[in-house]
Amino acid sequence: MTQQLHAPSADLAFALELADLADTISFPRFRSADLTVETKPDRTFVTDADQAVEAAIRARIGTERPADGFFGEESGREDRGSRRWIVDPIDGTANFLRGVPNWATLIALEVDGTPSVGVVSAPAFGARWWAETGGGSWGLRAGEQPRRLRVSAVRELEHASLSFQSIEQWDLAGYLDPLIALSRAVWRDRAYGDMWSYMLLAEGLLDIVAEFDVKAYDLAALVPIVREAGGSFTDIDGSESAWNGSSLATNGALHEAVLSMVRRPSA
Repeated sequence: MTQQLHAPSADLAFALELADLADTISFPRFRSADLTVETKPDRTFVTDADQAVEAAIRARIGTERPADGFFGEESGREDRGSRRWIVDPIDGTANFLRGVPNWATLIALEVDGTPSVGVVSAPAFGARWWAETGGGSWGLRAGEQPRRLRVSAVRELEHASLSFQSIEQWDLAGYLDPLIALSRAVWRDRAYGDMWSYMLLAEGLLDIVAEFDVKAYDLAALVPIVREAGGSFTDIDGSESAWNGSSLATNGALHEAVLSMVRRPSA
């Protein structure tokens, strides 16, 4: 497998620039004593850092890509044509406000309904991951050279490592029994949470990730990174969409086996 870094397209290069911009805003606010935290109508948290990051990214896109649409967690959507940038300014806000380093800015470009560019920037980890369709999936940690990512070669559930994200998610969605069955079928189960589970999958360190109650801005940037690393990314019923409120990402070899355990009979 070649480690030669794929030359980024103009869109990927721009997405990486947006990630640089986001990091300059978010990281200085991490663990700051004067962080402002509010509760949104859906009872999730938002900080002044979330709002500032999204505003800066949206403004830059408006200047550099005025013909493109936008969909952000904090400021909503504005559709224009077949291209749309999808942004979660801080994925893992609850972690961010508690001082836990598992958070990141997620930036995706969706073309004709399919995420084609994805960047995940986690400055508290000193890490970044990115991909674009046809260009492979890549990761970078502070002080290291970029390396190409590849999912694991695990082919049997009994040898697989699962991140299920949250028991409450599965319970509220009515999937607690399938989760318990799946946890008994795999080698190991943990709840690493948020974007990090998917990045561990793309790096070949996990084999299955699934969750519920997720929006497109939670998933769109992750999709090309997982797929370009050789994995599969669908919703819990096997539909290849980031818009259906659930996700199932695997190393590909295990995808049908997991779907057979969790998919509803009518799906």
